[in-house]
Amino acid sequence: MKRSMKLVTITVVFLLLFSLAGCSSSKQGVNSSSDSAPRLTDQAMEGYYVDARWLQENLDQVTIVDARADKEYKKGHIPGAVNISWQALSNMQPKQGEPGWGVVLSNEQLSKKLGEFGINGKKDIVVYNDPAGLGEDGRVVWMLRVAGLQNSRMLFGGWPAWQKAGGEETKSIPQIKAVSFSITNPDTSLLATTEYIKANKDKVKLLDTRSPKEFTGKTDHGERVRGHIPGAIHLHYSDALNADGTVKTVDELKDMFAQAGLKPGDEVIAYCTVGIRSGFMTVLLRMCGYENAKNYNASFSEWAGDPNNTIEK
Repeated sequence: MKRSMKLVTITVVFLLLFSLAGCSSSKQGVNSSSDSAPRLTDQAMEGYYVDARWLQENLDQVTIVDARADKEYKKGHIPGAVNISWQALSNMQPKQGEPGWGVVLSNEQLSKKLGEFGINGKKDIVVYNDPAGLGEDGRVVWMLRVAGLQNSRMLFGGWPAWQKAGGEETKSIPQIKAVSFSITNPDTSLLATTEYIKANKDKVKLLDTRSPKEFTGKTDHGERVRGHIPGAIHLHYSDALNADGTVKTVDELKDMFAQAGLKPGDEVIAYCTVGIRSGFMTVLLRMCGYENAKNYNASFSEWAGDPNNTIEK
């Protein structure tokens, strides 16, 4: 009888241990999805990027900006994120092809707009989008840095990386409290204009970040004519991305830029259709030590809008 009771006890203990092991395996299975999230391992990128794990740990300490379109934001976003599209901080009054279409707002207007979004520059800012877009996170960070907000960075891998990390999602729209903000230290070195390019065309290197078909004039994004600015080097902005939407390492980017004929000391002026893709690429160039990199914000739309400007195909 005692032996029988002992066998029963051993069996119960074994079953309990097996059950606990099963629970432990199940829990690890849940965490394995977050372990697959992209991690930021390149320290040279830390001034421009944070990863999803870091953001999860510092969620309440930063201002989060969702740079996606409003309809995507409403489907689900990071808790507390404010939806700020590139258009919200740009001059959308002119039509495409007209001077000034889509360029970053003046310092006075930009100060007011950022204040309306609750941004006063005191908190670090993390911007994210979907890498399947056109580099909108880079364009927004570029505008924030033009406004002197050097504490603005992007989310490594964007929205998909947040989802892979098991980050919380919400459809709740945060209540924005407007603040007073004034740009006191703008960084105009990030910006190039049509006039500047014409005056310095023999000193700068133009970088066309559009698709190969746009560069060769086989297609367009609404510009008056097709082609590219004479002498421009072509490097598609998406070449800077890995298959999972994360940005390549700084060493890989440096090699890519070097192969395109760009040197760190060059004054590189990137452009696209209206400074979105090129804004993203300008931020990456700066991250890689190209301290004279600029974004031609008005880009090919304004260049092609003037019939007096020469265009190549």
